[in-house]
Amino acid sequence: MKLAISQLTTLRWSTEEDVEAYRRHGFSAAGLWRPKLDELGIEKTAELFAENGMSVSSLSWAGGFTGSDGRGHDEAIEDAIEAVRAAEILGADTLIVLAGGHNNHIHGHAMRLLRHGLEVICEEAALTDLSIALEPIHPGCGSEWSFVGDIETTLDVVESMPESNVGLVLDAYHLAMNINSQEELDLLENVLPMVRLVQLGDARQTPLGEQNRCLLGEGRVPLQELITMLERSGYDGYYEVELIGEDVEPLPYEQVLQHTRAYFEDRLARMQ
Repeated sequence: MKLAISQLTTLRWSTEEDVEAYRRHGFSAAGLWRPKLDELGIEKTAELFAENGMSVSSLSWAGGFTGSDGRGHDEAIEDAIEAVRAAEILGADTLIVLAGGHNNHIHGHAMRLLRHGLEVICEEAALTDLSIALEPIHPGCGSEWSFVGDIETTLDVVESMPESNVGLVLDAYHLAMNINSQEELDLLENVLPMVRLVQLGDARQTPLGEQNRCLLGEGRVPLQELITMLERSGYDGYYEVELIGEDVEPLPYEQVLQHTRAYFEDRLARMQ
């Protein structure tokens, strides 16, 4: 298993602190958050990761093509192109894309804006090894960030792209919370060829309001069943842990990383 930690998990730390702690806890890759990247700079971040033998599992995020964050469509595309170029320098595996909220657009127009923006950045990334991954966000906690909230809509978008370097992010927090049967798990298995990144987060309640994730294994998300299915089906990408919200905010980051490492060691032992 290729394990990574999202920098959102250790939001208050600097990138230098992230790298030191992630390595010490046995994680060899990280999902980078662009505000932290801006603080240290692209070149220095790339050097830091190379010097420490670490990889970049993802860069988060580009998109917002509907203008819901206050930017115009063209401005969002320009920013996304910058993100593609940054990801290439960093050797990132995946660039995460968020659609943007509806922003008073009718659904059809919002979809056209998303498809156009996604097509442009997929073309920009076509000559690199970078994957572009659209992330559906649970409507209960992120409608202002993305009007795309389910696998079916996400697949409709990515399968309409002319380039083959685009897929989706399978975030367990957003997509696997309410899986209650093997049949529902099988539906996720059917989309695996389009999965570019798996993000793991647990939660005690269905998303509502702000994201609120808890330590892995302490919530209701069927993580063990999901990971077992992914491994059985030959998924060979990153498992990137993203833990944010009021349930984990009071916890020392060292405790969060230690618990996450122990969780994976236990799961790996069970699968052998």
